Amino acid sequence: MMNLMNSKAATVILLSALLLGVLYCYVYLFPYPRAVISFEPDDIRQEAGPADVIPVSYEIHLVAPEHLKYEQPSIVQGRSDVVTVTPWLAPVVWEGTFSPVLLDSIYKPKNISVAATVFAVGKYIMFLKNFLETAEQHFFVGFRVHIYVFTDRPTEVPQVKMAAGRQLTVRSVPSSKRWQEISARRMELIQTLIEEELRKHSDYIFCLDVDSKFHGRWGTESLGGLVAVIHPGYYRDDRSNFPYERRPESRAYVAYGEGDFYYCGGAFGGLLQEVHLLAKTCRYNFEADAKDGIEAAWQEESHLNRYMWINKPSKVLSPEYLWQDFKPRNSEVHVIRFSGVVKNYAEIRPNV
Repeated sequence: MMNLMNSKAATVILLSALLLGVLYCYVYLFPYPRAVISFEPDDIRQEAGPADVIPVSYEIHLVAPEHLKYEQPSIVQGRSDVVTVTPWLAPVVWEGTFSPVLLDSIYKPKNISVAATVFAVGKYIMFLKNFLETAEQHFFVGFRVHIYVFTDRPTEVPQVKMAAGRQLTVRSVPSSKRWQEISARRMELIQTLIEEELRKHSDYIFCLDVDSKFHGRWGTESLGGLVAVIHPGYYRDDRSNFPYERRPESRAYVAYGEGDFYYCGGAFGGLLQEVHLLAKTCRYNFEADAKDGIEAAWQEESHLNRYMWINKPSKVLSPEYLWQDFKPRNSEVHVIRFSGVVKNYAEIRPNV
């Protein structure tokens, strides 16, 4: 009897040790596995009203090279003219808040691949050359980059020499008589691109407006799970003045007294998994609104703002990352990295 009890005790101990060993390997040796994107319909709650989701968080383990030399960081000195962290403790990226040398040294060994989407439909094709040329100078220089151009004029896509490890793919899309429809279809196309192609070889994606150009570095400091860009036109305003969708009937609805910031629809991104869920949710909500005869005030930008109010961005980029060329630079904006160029909407949009 005693031998039997000893045998059972030994079995329990061995099984417990084995379980602890497996748990140790999972948590400590492999803490950041590459996440697999799920494309199941359960990603979105099929319910009446706004379809809000809480995505899984995918954290990145940051490993710095040994003996790397960079300026000593401080927690008592730095930018005092701007807020550099949100109430939910996401960093707000401004010039002077990060070390390019340190961040590039962390991400370079990971051999990350960054995709970017840009839509050049109709007369917006005129902005593409400037966008591509300045992206070569400033957007993730030294990293693997794949730019996807969606256009109804593929023969007019300019030839721009790209550095090693960088490539461009052109995808044809139909034209439209309404710029609002062009804007609204972006989420569908981004979702499909991730599902059909990007999940095989890309880590991050940024979705950018073509009528813009780069002026300065846009690099590893912008990487995060879900990345939003503060709109330059409203960042000093009270949220009651934000152009949110205010009709409760819309799935993009944000009530007065609610919301955090007003984010750009012309620049957003993050990890592939997070942007896929954002695009899928916004597309679902937009199409559900359309069935009810509703078009949100600013199309996909309205749905994006609703989404990011519920699903907080893990990193917020300051207005440096999408300024407006028609307005003078405010004193707190030390660098303009990316900006919307001056244009005449009456000339380039099929309807105004």
